[in-house]
Amino acid sequence: MDPMKAQQLAAELEVEMMADMYNRMTSACHKKCVPPHYKEAELSKGEAVCLDRCVAKYLDLHERLGRKLTELSVQDEEVMRKAAAGTG
Repeated sequence: MDPMKAQQLAAELEVEMMADMYNRMTSACHKKCVPPHYKEAELSKGEAVCLDRCVAKYLDLHERLGRKLTELSVQDEEVMRKAAAGTG
């Protein structure tokens, strides 16, 4: 595969994954923090604080998972490289 096409595909996949993460975060935090029947047009202070904390936790967890997956990917690459060197 052409390196430019691969880079473009990776960028498109990253945008798609970020959009999916945003949609899941929005849905989960809305469900958790905002009651189904609105009483006022504006968020209450409690709802706003809940949403802020929910989003912060969601983003923190997303970052931690990304770092862990990157770490595991690097380890897998090293194992594959060693296995290929041992058989070649």
